[in-house]
Amino acid sequence: MKKKTSYIYSIIGIALVLFLLGTIGWLFINGIALSNFAKENVQLQIVMHDNTRPEMAKRLEEILRKQPFISKVHYISKEDALEKYVREKGEDPMLFLTENPLYISIDVNLKPRYVVPDSINKIQQFIQQSNIVREVVYDRTVVSSLDQNLRKVGIILGIIAIILFVAVVFIIDNTVRLAMFSNRHLIKTMQMVGATRRFIARPFMNKAIVSGFISAAVAVMCILALIYFSQQLIPELAAMQNIYSLAALIAGMIGLGVFISVFSTYRSVIKYLKMKVDQLY
Repeated sequence: MKKKTSYIYSIIGIALVLFLLGTIGWLFINGIALSNFAKENVQLQIVMHDNTRPEMAKRLEEILRKQPFISKVHYISKEDALEKYVREKGEDPMLFLTENPLYISIDVNLKPRYVVPDSINKIQQFIQQSNIVREVVYDRTVVSSLDQNLRKVGIILGIIAIILFVAVVFIIDNTVRLAMFSNRHLIKTMQMVGATRRFIARPFMNKAIVSGFISAAVAVMCILALIYFSQQLIPELAAMQNIYSLAALIAGMIGLGVFISVFSTYRSVIKYLKMKVDQLY
């Protein structure tokens, strides 16, 4: 009964620390998704010279669509620009002017990994090589602060994840070794009757695989429940959820739970095999 209770406590303990690590991992995944979402909404406005013909601007639009750093391209004619101006400002400049004063432009969204000051500067120089481009406009302050803030958050989360990973390994290792303590006499007895090290270790290793998998499965179910309730409270989280990253997180939790359980169990078995009988008491 004592051994069974110790086994159950071991599973619960490992599940709790894996759940904690999985929660940090899920927050990290969502942080990356939120970062990508913010970067994808950074927009560059390419303004053409006043005498630019629409077909030339359309040609530049097609060239931009083929570039590897471009996410989205939206062509805005002079008429579209005027309509947008009237809608946003509530006034029509054509009531006082004879010609449309606005320019043809192309709005460009970049892929997230290119939304950093150095990359945007190179892209800006590339676009301005075209003689029909008057200027490339974007919010430099937003890009700079976004890059700096995300870098700081990434460093903080990385440090927390490393510390927590070390703590998880240490806690699981101690939990398994405490659970194995009740088996020390059995291990020594099997050795004294001539059983080989492999024969002695095999049943404990098999049990460790099962317990590690059960612990990880419990932790994964708790993580999935946390994600479900979080998405009920904040529906936008569902749109940002990356199924492949989540699958990798779950696989990592299962792999870590099984590996550390097996490794710690093997260490405990070897430790008790090397002990003398009087040291077991």
